[in-house]
Amino acid sequence: MVRSDARENRARILAAAREALAADGSTSTNQIAQRAGVGAGTLYRNFPTREALVLAVYQDEVARIVNTVPGLLAELPPLEALRRWTTDLVEAMRRKHGLGDALSPGAHQAITEQTYGPVIAAITELLDAGKKEESIRLDADPGDFLQLTGALWRAASSPEDRAPHMLALILDGLRTHR
Repeated sequence: MVRSDARENRARILAAAREALAADGSTSTNQIAQRAGVGAGTLYRNFPTREALVLAVYQDEVARIVNTVPGLLAELPPLEALRRWTTDLVEAMRRKHGLGDALSPGAHQAITEQTYGPVIAAITELLDAGKKEESIRLDADPGDFLQLTGALWRAASSPEDRAPHMLALILDGLRTHR
């Protein structure tokens, strides 16, 4: 069992790292420890390497996004829940550029393998709700959806953000046509 102060330190380190690495992927672990208000020893007890910290930040963000699905489906129709969830995912992935710069190719592969399943499960839950309601086509596939939406976080965001328009086209393709 982890003491409450240790949990709080870990949470502060993750929050500081998320903010710092999103702004600058080369932020040092000492700078992150200072931002979190902990010593370097505390940071390294929780995250023995810089890469372990970066991976934990990424996993924490994916878990946060995945865990929003039930609440979105409770308050919104499935297509709108899928739109909101995907928009949040796109925003998070755009913020991840700093994190991506901080990862080795092997770590990129590891994080992709670790997060793919939970993200596909979240998309499946959203699509299944729409299929049950008959607002989403029965042949809608979570893997296809993820691949299509991968283009959204790489879409130009200036002078005009293209992602909302592209997402509208993707979602329109998912609709059942009665």
